[in-house]
Amino acid sequence: MQTEFTFTLPKGYVDAAGTVHREGIMRLATARDEIEPLRDAQVRANEAYLAVLLLSRVITRVGTVTEISPDFIEGLYAADFDHLQRLYERINTDGEAVGAVTCPHCAQAFEVDLTDIEDGRLGE
Repeated sequence: MQTEFTFTLPKGYVDAAGTVHREGIMRLATARDEIEPLRDAQVRANEAYLAVLLLSRVITRVGTVTEISPDFIEGLYAADFDHLQRLYERINTDGEAVGAVTCPHCAQAFEVDLTDIEDGRLGE
C-alpha cells in the first residue's frame, strides 16, 4: 500500500533566500490527524482553518523544507494551497468519490467518478 505521495506545486514556496521549492511529499492521514485539529481554538472559531492544520500534519517535505507548520501552510500561494487540498482529498478518500449528474440532452441521471472529472479522464 502506498502511504506517501509526491507532488509538484503549481507556483511553489519561495523561501527567505528567494529559492523556489515546488516538489514535495504528502503522507496518508491518520484518524489522529483528522481528530486533533478539531480541538484547536482557531478551528472552532473558523472551520476553514482546519485545512491549514490538516495539511501541516501530513505534508512531510516541500523542497528542502521539512518543518511544515501551520504558518508555512498559511504562507503558500492560494493556487498551491488549493492544489494541496485537492491532493489531500484524493489520496484520503476510499476511492468512492462519486457524484450524481444529469445528462443535459436526455435528462437521464447517472453517477460519475469525480476523480475522473478532475483528472480529465471522463469519457474514456
